[in-house]
Amino acid sequence: MAQALDYPAIRALIVEDNRDICENISAYLEKYRFILDFAYDGISAMHLAKTNTFDVIVLDLMLPGMDGLRFCQNLRTEAEVETPVLILTAKDTLEDKLKGFEAGADDYLIKPFALQELHARLQALYKRSLGKKDKLLEVGELTLNRSTLTVHRAGKRIDLSPISMKLLQRLMEESPSVVARNTLETLLWADEHPDGDALRSHMYKLRQAIDKPFKKPLIHTIHRVGYRLTEEV
Repeated sequence: MAQALDYPAIRALIVEDNRDICENISAYLEKYRFILDFAYDGISAMHLAKTNTFDVIVLDLMLPGMDGLRFCQNLRTEAEVETPVLILTAKDTLEDKLKGFEAGADDYLIKPFALQELHARLQALYKRSLGKKDKLLEVGELTLNRSTLTVHRAGKRIDLSPISMKLLQRLMEESPSVVARNTLETLLWADEHPDGDALRSHMYKLRQAIDKPFKKPLIHTIHRVGYRLTEEV
């Protein structure tokens, strides 16, 4: 595991209703700088997939709310999301596999599975998808590499917490548009928004890292609406 830091950071959505499996996947993949989000039913998974940017999706087929095949079909046809999907399921017949690929899946792994194989397959899917999207986000002198999750401003590297990284990536992806408060809260906490104004606290921390050491602020508050990241005044 000594070489773990040499792996690119990969953001993955794990759609699985078995919490024990989720915990095992989390404990293993986070050693390799995966950033993981979890959904335990198909409806919540669809919401996350439509409102966030993921590098790969791990998808169980037997899900409450919306089964995996329907999720995959809707992801491709209605949401028009092209994120690579790996189906992870106990359904092991050829017919099951063909249905998965027809629904839009990119890979298929049978339970029980080896975590090492899951890791290798996700890396392969990620590498194949790299050529399909721009890895570097830029707003003025601020850059974020979505492959390595490294941030620089005016040549200076800035280290961020996972929550700050999520916020910054969304703000940069939408720049110079305003991102609504509710959108950012859903990004961080899905449908379980915390009490109080936790978002303001996290935005304060992000500003301390991104703006405070520099003369010109890039993060702007739009009163009662949300936030925007731009060079414009």
